[in-house]
Amino acid sequence: MILDAERGSTAVLGSDHLVTGLRAIGEPTRLRIAALVSQGELTVTELCRILGQSQPRVSRHLKLLCDAGLLQRHSEGTSAFFSPSLDAVGRSLLDGIVGLIDPDDPVMTADRQRLDSIRAERAAQAEDYFDQIAEQWESMRDRHVADTEVEARLTSIVEDHLTRLSVKTGSGARHRPRLLLDIGTGTGRILELLADRFDKGIGIDLSTNMLNLARTRLIEHELTNCSVRQANIYALDIGEDGRDNLADVAVLHHVLHFLDDPAAALRQTAFTLAPGGLVVIVDFASHGVDELLTEHQHRWSGFSTAQIESWCSDAWLQVVESHHLTPDKSSSTETLTVSIWVAVRSD
Repeated sequence: MILDAERGSTAVLGSDHLVTGLRAIGEPTRLRIAALVSQGELTVTELCRILGQSQPRVSRHLKLLCDAGLLQRHSEGTSAFFSPSLDAVGRSLLDGIVGLIDPDDPVMTADRQRLDSIRAERAAQAEDYFDQIAEQWESMRDRHVADTEVEARLTSIVEDHLTRLSVKTGSGARHRPRLLLDIGTGTGRILELLADRFDKGIGIDLSTNMLNLARTRLIEHELTNCSVRQANIYALDIGEDGRDNLADVAVLHHVLHFLDDPAAALRQTAFTLAPGGLVVIVDFASHGVDELLTEHQHRWSGFSTAQIESWCSDAWLQVVESHHLTPDKSSSTETLTVSIWVAVRSD
């Protein structure tokens, strides 16, 4: 039995699982890898730089750690990223062992220094990209209510849902890790906003540049329970590994208006949800700002509630509430209403 000190819960480990995990991590290089990856996802190339070892050797170590359920692998273009397992038992074992390492151990200290150097390189690349798009983002913010107002409403909706889930499952029920799925994660802001309310958070995006931004933010805020991965919104596979990897809450924050087929994206989102799971859609209400279509790559001029309800119904989702946040009408530019639609999985 391993205690999760942060959440005050325990994970019970079967003897076979425990022995397999200990054998996998019970080697100096693999212990170093586990300690590094527990601080945030890394590529094989980055691990080779930190460890000073060859790619084939590091890859073999990584395979053993993944086979033992301590780490997980996902591909992003030509790169493979490694992060702590989503499995509650595997993650508990990993955290328990890494937590026993002397933080002043000279080998681990040197590894952390090299890791910090790699993170600084990532951050510089992410900052360069963000500088290129910052002006476009600021022009959008001038047209709608403050992000803080939208985020406060979103947070309240999610907290209410998690409270209802806790009451429904009861204190005596088996704890299934609460999972947040942020689809179209962008800079990772939604993960940052809601991470402390979930056991795990996964951000999905197709853009490598955006994923680099998100990874940088997760590291800056030490959100080790969150990770991001490259995936196509029309082919999500988050829930394929079993019930523990189904989302309790999925958020699509200003995503649908960029898509050719929002209805298909909502159907895919529904597949990722646990029974009774929640989808929160944040997007613009119907508008007539043509500039967003011609200069900002929007494919849709916002959405009506009837439109969202119809698509959700086809995706086995039921819209249960909607919120419409309208900015100060005294603005000199045509303003946008930000709508939040809340839907639950109906089956």
